[in-house]
Amino acid sequence: MMLMEEPDIQVEVAYARADEQKIIALTVKQGTTVLEAARASGIVDYFPQIDLDTAKLGIFGKVVLNPAQQVVRAGERVEIYRPLIADPKEVRKLRAQRAKQNRSAEDAQLAGEEKPGGAP
Repeated sequence: MMLMEEPDIQVEVAYARADEQKIIALTVKQGTTVLEAARASGIVDYFPQIDLDTAKLGIFGKVVLNPAQQVVRAGERVEIYRPLIADPKEVRKLRAQRAKQNRSAEDAQLAGEEKPGGAP
């Protein structure tokens, strides 16, 4: 019995920093996992700080829970996510507090500019 070789498929692997991004198109065998595609892309040569064993990986913006087992399909883009520097909930809370303080300061400034009694 003759074994059929898996056909090749086209995929992309992407990584982005604030100052630089890279998308690498590559051909892999059908049945390749998300993690295998990331490794095969050679993206670590461009961004040595990436640790593919610990980095979160995803496909088109959705995190893949087990990249060593999930198979990538033709045309998919594997994304390598950077760790978060700050908790998004905390950032939103701080931004709301600053906006409230700015509004209070503007209101106080406007109140100080008004002349008492309406006379010039």
